[in-house]
Amino acid sequence: MKIVTTPMCEKILKLAGIKNYIVSKNPDETDADIAVVLYETNTKKKAIKLKLNTFDQIEKSISKVRDLLGGKNKKIKINFRWADENYRKVQRRKNRKIKVKVYSNFLKDIVKDMGYKIVNKNPDFIIYPDYMEDKIKEENVSKVKVPSHENVPKDPIERAKVRYNLLEKKLCMKH
Repeated sequence: MKIVTTPMCEKILKLAGIKNYIVSKNPDETDADIAVVLYETNTKKKAIKLKLNTFDQIEKSISKVRDLLGGKNKKIKINFRWADENYRKVQRRKNRKIKVKVYSNFLKDIVKDMGYKIVNKNPDFIIYPDYMEDKIKEENVSKVKVPSHENVPKDPIERAKVRYNLLEKKLCMKH
């Protein structure tokens, strides 16, 4: 079976122990039987769609790819404080008092995982992806711009670390 993946998902195949695949920004333009792509990617090929926003999603995606494509690697352990369930429990309790309005589904996944309260009115912070900067009109609310695809590492673990660190740093001042 020929496998194609996008650059943003390649690390998942490596971590799952998959060795033979093609990397392409445009999976439909390759001669492959199946594509491994981000969840929101549209493709005409049979696809394994992955969510890679939170550490749980990353771990589940590695297992899914390994199980579906016959990878050999065992379960990995992500070495980062937000990947640790005990750390998350403590931080979620602290964060639940902070109200945020979120402008993106991928950011909602992260914000929920971190325990912040998502609201539509009277937020303490507005969280948005960098590509939406021109659309954010609210005034008198602190805003947090989060880097998207082109401005973050392709490695999903490193990408998640950048985003979690940024949100933790910018929003922790409310504790």
